[in-house]
Amino acid sequence: MRKLVIGDIHGCYNELLQLVEKAGINEDDEIIALGDIVDKGPDSLRVFDFFRCRRNAQVIKGNHEHKHTLIHEGIIRPSPAQQITARQFDGADYGEFVDILRGFPNYLDTAEALLIHGAFEPGRHISLQKKEVLLATRRGEAYLRKLYPKPWYDLYDGEKPIIAAHRDYSREGEPIIIDNQVFLLDTGCCYGKRLSGIILPDFDIISIKSHKNYWSIAKQQYQMDRKKLV
Repeated sequence: MRKLVIGDIHGCYNELLQLVEKAGINEDDEIIALGDIVDKGPDSLRVFDFFRCRRNAQVIKGNHEHKHTLIHEGIIRPSPAQQITARQFDGADYGEFVDILRGFPNYLDTAEALLIHGAFEPGRHISLQKKEVLLATRRGEAYLRKLYPKPWYDLYDGEKPIIAAHRDYSREGEPIIIDNQVFLLDTGCCYGKRLSGIILPDFDIISIKSHKNYWSIAKQQYQMDRKKLV
């Protein structure tokens, strides 16, 4: 059985389907998203339903899934990205959606690699990592910056390869590979760049060109809708 591990999807449903087709994934293969499947893009609900309904598919929790749980609990206020996603549900059970997000794992330790959304602190076993670091919340990123002079991916010291997402570190929509140990797969699909994945166990990287800068379009529409309400 092969595994297709995918970087930040952010509601880019059509690109998700194209990537799965390009990878030649069948129903017996596994699909794993590295978090941030929702927000910013046009079809967060359809992406969510894809992973909820497809056999052998799962999602690692990202900072955007974490934000929705905090918003639902009244701990933080929603940003435009979360408000737009909530509107996309249009009558669907948002509470059920959040309950499912809450149950996503913070990481997966597979035979081939460690899979996380955000970051990894050197010198700690995966089971001892801080949740805020794995999810790359603002607090988690600030914690790493305070303690370490280099980015986490330059300091990675785990025995297994690690595959992460969260940010387009290349700024050019290209995956980054460091010493065949660190694989960074967020390539900015919702910003009009690419959606990228890696096929295990062979570590073959594939990408799909994004159709549009969805987040720019969504922000413009959000501002227009706000003006109409004033």
